[in-house]
Amino acid sequence: MSGHSKWATTKHRKGAKDSARAKVFAKLIRQVEVAAREGGGDQSANASLRTMYQKAREASVPIDTIDRAVKRGTGELEGARYEPVTYEGYGPGGVAVIVETLTDNRNRTSAEIKHLFTRFGGSIAEPGSVAWQFDRKGVIEVQGPLDEDQLLERVLESGAENFSDDGDNYLVTTPPHELAAVRDALDGSGFKVLSSELTLVPQNVIAVTDDAEAKRVLRLVDAMDEHDDVQNVFANFDVSDEVLAAFEG
Repeated sequence: MSGHSKWATTKHRKGAKDSARAKVFAKLIRQVEVAAREGGGDQSANASLRTMYQKAREASVPIDTIDRAVKRGTGELEGARYEPVTYEGYGPGGVAVIVETLTDNRNRTSAEIKHLFTRFGGSIAEPGSVAWQFDRKGVIEVQGPLDEDQLLERVLESGAENFSDDGDNYLVTTPPHELAAVRDALDGSGFKVLSSELTLVPQNVIAVTDDAEAKRVLRLVDAMDEHDDVQNVFANFDVSDEVLAAFEG
C-alpha cells in the first residue's frame, strides 16, 4: 500500500472514535444525496447509490439519516444542490494529488482548494494533467485471517482483478463496474466484508524519503481532507511507517 493509503485508512478508523465522526457522517450523507439525484432512489437500479448506502452504514450513519439524504437527492425533500468538482495538483516533491469535492458553491470551493495547495507547498494543475497517473478501481476490504486459496478462487470467479495482504485483512481490487457484484459474491461465500469503495489507484508511487518533506506532503493531504467540501483525496506517495506514526502522534 502507498503511504497515502495507510494514512487514509488510519484517518477513517480514527474518525469513528473521535470528533471527526460528525465530519465523516456529513461527507457520506452528501455522497448518498448526490448518488440518488444522479441515478434515482432505487438501490437495485442505482449501483452508485447502493455502494454509497453501504459505505454510510459501515460508518454507522443512522438509517433514517441516510434515507432522508436519498429523499433530498430525489427531490422528495428540500435541500442544497451539490455538484461534483475535481481538482488536480502537485504537492511537495512533485507528488501528484487529486481532490474530489461536492459543493453548492463552486467559486468558493475553488478558491479555498487553490489556497490550500499554495499554503502547504503545492500548486494547482490544469484538468487532466494529473488524472492520467491514476486508475479508477473498486477496493473491498475483507477481514482476516482466512484461507487465501479460497479467497483467490472466489475472487477469480466473481470478476475481481486481484487481492493483496494488508496485514490483518485483505484488499480485493475490482473493475469499477464490478464492485457491487464482487462484494455480493464475497458476502455470499461467507467472507466478512469490512468496507467497499471506488477509489483512484496510482500507476506509480513516489517514495518520499526525506522526513521533513514527507511531513509537508502529509500536512497538505490532511488539510485537504479536513475541508468540508472535500470527499476524497488521492496521492501517489509512499512514506515510512515511522514517519506516518510520528505525524499521527
